[in-house]
Amino acid sequence: MTDTWLIVGLGNPGPEYSRNRHNVGQMVLDELAARMGGNFKAHKSRAQVFEGRLGIGGPRLVLAKPSTYMNVSGGPVSALAKFYDVDPSRVVAVHDEIDIPFNTVKLKIGGGEGGHNGLRDISKALATKDYLRVRVGVGRPPGRMDTADYVLRDFAPAEKKELPFLLDDASDAVELLITEGLTAAQQRFHPAKV
Repeated sequence: MTDTWLIVGLGNPGPEYSRNRHNVGQMVLDELAARMGGNFKAHKSRAQVFEGRLGIGGPRLVLAKPSTYMNVSGGPVSALAKFYDVDPSRVVAVHDEIDIPFNTVKLKIGGGEGGHNGLRDISKALATKDYLRVRVGVGRPPGRMDTADYVLRDFAPAEKKELPFLLDDASDAVELLITEGLTAAQQRFHPAKV
């Protein structure tokens, strides 16, 4: 079994989407690549990819940002998993999540996609829902705003001030998930119930 992990940051391609809430997964991968001192390069799987190790002698990470639209992320994810021989249990999808508050990070394995078409397409392409997810909270749309309109907008000015901290937390969550496991990461990032 390989020590390789496939970390996928979900989002839409192109500069007009790059700062949208829907692209927060790709923003997290940019932070992880910066920590590891690398840059993304085009890969034949229709994704931008960076390969590196998490610390000296640590596990090998393949950071991938699909070059397709969010709703068809599954093809690139499946192609990368095959190319790098990564089992779905070592695939981590980093994505926006409207069902948790902004500035919150939660982790899980499997389960439903909660209406997230990018996750639905990945589950279909991998033929399983049993892959890891790092859920980056972007909050719910205000009032009666359509969910699609909300996630395809940039973060609000007040959120932009907090965004670097959220990206830092989500990056920490990915690293902890890989080095110490899901339970340890959940214990650190999920608030204690009183």
